[in-house]
Amino acid sequence: MVDAWREPYHVVIEVENRQCKMVKRLAALGFEHLKVVDVRSSSSGSVRHLMDVGEEQAHKVPRELAAKGHAKGKSTVWLESEGCEVCNTILSHDAFLVSGKGMQGNIITYSFMVPTFEAYKGIISDLEGAGHSVNVLKLGKFERQTDVLTENQEKIFWLALKSGFFDYPRQVGMAELAAKLGISPATLSEVIRRGTRRLLQHYFKKEL
Repeated sequence: MVDAWREPYHVVIEVENRQCKMVKRLAALGFEHLKVVDVRSSSSGSVRHLMDVGEEQAHKVPRELAAKGHAKGKSTVWLESEGCEVCNTILSHDAFLVSGKGMQGNIITYSFMVPTFEAYKGIISDLEGAGHSVNVLKLGKFERQTDVLTENQEKIFWLALKSGFFDYPRQVGMAELAAKLGISPATLSEVIRRGTRRLLQHYFKKEL
């Protein structure tokens, strides 16, 4: 695992974002009552938005805006764009978006992982410098819990858990998470396999 993620944090912030490009693009096309359901970064550098556009409008979304590999729901659709100022500020500090959720008005809650505390401070400073009002809801630092796993294994498990790798359906896939961490999917898979084996051996140690 690259040294860049030596001191990772899980951050949740609330930002009033009136500049969401995807909302603006859909609004310009005549879409109304739009809501951001989720926002995630991708390994390609773009940003994916899950937008609730309503059942009557979902089929009208232009194909060129749709994110590849994501199916439409009855009223929601995954869209892909270059991202807005808030998203790109987060991504510019080697962080990656886990999720984003529209609240009331233009308030959006962003959940993301940062490799260091300095990266977190840089994101907040840049957002506030650009005129955004930022409310930090959560700032959780990785801390070792046990000596069952190596520090590297435990850190990767923590990042995978916080980023939704173990959710169903997964919020982030093996290839995408590996790209964010700067390692190959094969390496990530092997770390998780060996770590899982260690955890199971510890759990079932009385039977071994």
